[in-house]
Amino acid sequence: MSSELRTRSIVGVALIAVALGALLSGGLIFWTLLVVAGVLMQGEWGDLTGATPEQRKAAMFAVSIPLALLCPYAAGIDWPVLVAGAAAFFFILFTSRSLKLALGIPYVCLPIVALLFLRGQAPYAYGLLLAFWTLGLVWATDIGAYFAGRSIGGPKLAPRVSPSKTWAGLAGGVLAALVLGFLLHRFADLPIQLAAASGVLAVAAQLGDLLESGMKRKAGVKDSGTLLPGHGGVMDRLDGVATAAPLAALLYILLVQGG
Repeated sequence: MSSELRTRSIVGVALIAVALGALLSGGLIFWTLLVVAGVLMQGEWGDLTGATPEQRKAAMFAVSIPLALLCPYAAGIDWPVLVAGAAAFFFILFTSRSLKLALGIPYVCLPIVALLFLRGQAPYAYGLLLAFWTLGLVWATDIGAYFAGRSIGGPKLAPRVSPSKTWAGLAGGVLAALVLGFLLHRFADLPIQLAAASGVLAVAAQLGDLLESGMKRKAGVKDSGTLLPGHGGVMDRLDGVATAAPLAALLYILLVQGG
């Protein structure tokens, strides 16, 4: 194992352990982890969109307001968060005159709202299962795509955006997500509708990865940040979650609650 892969693996396992610990705790601890990650992501989004240091700080402050209202001891997932999120979006839009920078507000807030919504489903074990399924399928997609892409190779998925990604990697990621989904259905009673939808969410996670890759390519940088050795920035680790989590919550509402 190369030193780079070893570092990446160690940090990756540590990040998953922290996420699982917060996920098991739920409540204030889970919310705190998501808020810290969200504010850091907003800062990296600002860097990738070419914001000035002042604009970047303003965006990080603005996004912290709706995230603070999501606290279990504050408004939670309710209309004040929507109002605060909209206010933060338009504040950044009008003060920076940059739609790209302002779009970081929904990019950060939507997946956090989705994860808190899923984790908050009753009973406790069911909410834990839904949130674990959402995060776990993104991890499974990344792992499956990495090893399938490395071992199989083949045609590139989007060479102009991310030259390293292949169609084989996408297929491997979808397969890994489906395997996880049906294992959770078999052994943890995940609704079959959600298990079957795991492949769709794997594609959404890969699209989130491609979105960030395109932003990095345009900004002329390799990573969104340097906080995580072997991984880059927070966005580099959560780009798939940013697109998969809102869709996971929507599918849960439509397929399970609505069904």
